[in-house]
Amino acid sequence: MNTSAEAIALLRQGRVAEAEQIYEQILQRSPNDIEALNAVALAALRRADGRRSIGLLERAVALQPGDSVSHYHLGRARSSAGDLAGGLESYGTAVQLRPDFYVARLHFAEALSRAGNKQRAPIQYLRALQDAQQQGHWLDADTTPKGLQPLVARAVQIVREARRDLCAQLLEPLQAQFGAAALTRISEAVRIHIREAAPDYPDPRQQPTFFYVPGLKATPYVERQLFPWIEALEASTTAIRAELQRLLPNAQGRERVFDSEELERVNLRGTDTAPSWNGYYFYRYGARRADNCEACPATAAAIDAVPLCHIRNHAPEVLYSVFTAGTHLLPHRGVTNTRLVAHLPLIVPADCALRVGGELHAWQEGRVVVFDDTYEHEAWNRSSEIRVVLIFDVWNPQLAEVERAAISGLVAAMGDFRQLVDQG
Repeated sequence: MNTSAEAIALLRQGRVAEAEQIYEQILQRSPNDIEALNAVALAALRRADGRRSIGLLERAVALQPGDSVSHYHLGRARSSAGDLAGGLESYGTAVQLRPDFYVARLHFAEALSRAGNKQRAPIQYLRALQDAQQQGHWLDADTTPKGLQPLVARAVQIVREARRDLCAQLLEPLQAQFGAAALTRISEAVRIHIREAAPDYPDPRQQPTFFYVPGLKATPYVERQLFPWIEALEASTTAIRAELQRLLPNAQGRERVFDSEELERVNLRGTDTAPSWNGYYFYRYGARRADNCEACPATAAAIDAVPLCHIRNHAPEVLYSVFTAGTHLLPHRGVTNTRLVAHLPLIVPADCALRVGGELHAWQEGRVVVFDDTYEHEAWNRSSEIRVVLIFDVWNPQLAEVERAAISGLVAAMGDFRQLVDQG
């Protein structure tokens, strides 16, 4: 008696017709066999027998409503028969049942595009591409099945066009008001972001992971004279440290910087004890933490006097950054050269340091250091005491006000788009 294992072996050998015969025999013996229903339905679809294909797959989904593969195949059969609405329904069910079913999502996106849904199609295309690439597929021609290559290439193009159109809509009012020349660097940054142009880093050590604006001087540590607010902030060190010390005995209000144990395992190391990086936030993901600001009025006032980098749902990040004894933050890179990271060291025992772009910096209590975190950087506390610095984000001072406004809008909109993609 022929079995599905034999059919699968034949398929792997490219003996499709023989495998189809076996599945037909299985279906005759077991009319409700889900695997056979799908295999025979796909064979019918290849012969352009849409009616039989749809009938078999409708039986399969009725027998097992939770089988995402049957819904996906039914979507293909319905779409091929010209039933675009039915195809969309089936594809939608397939990806709802199995969100990481990237092949089904790719066809779902294609059906949405054919239906003229220019808002949802790019979102589904991008989610399909991301999910596939996270599993090592669709990275290039070698990791993309030949039959899918035109559809994957179309997905890449549609996503690129959607991103380009989104950015153009956001930049247009500013270009009308200030002139296109005022936003030349931002326009080029958009082209780099959507991979229509390649970045040309003046310093190869600098490699932003998300958004790169060309034409900005690159250096791991930024000269103090570019920041007229530094001296006033440093003069507030004693008052800021006093507020910190009132908080330290109690961990209430303190949060982990990495919001999952997995991220901590990847990014932190300890010496004699488990590492810990946590903080009292005054801003997180751009949202002001009123409770901590009220508890530390001197710190809040000092922060408010600094030109922080404000981007909805993204920046600034402002916190008392606490490294427990022995904590080492491993080398990593930041997302963009449009904002810089500043440290006001408050409690710095011996054997604590910061390294940016391979250049070592020893914190000095009360002395601000500003650096570009798109350079690989790391920090450590090798002492037996806690180390605390006030961390905050500021704009790169080389950016004009109109460029800052453009970046704020662009990054916030990109975040909104990505959130829609994550939601699927």
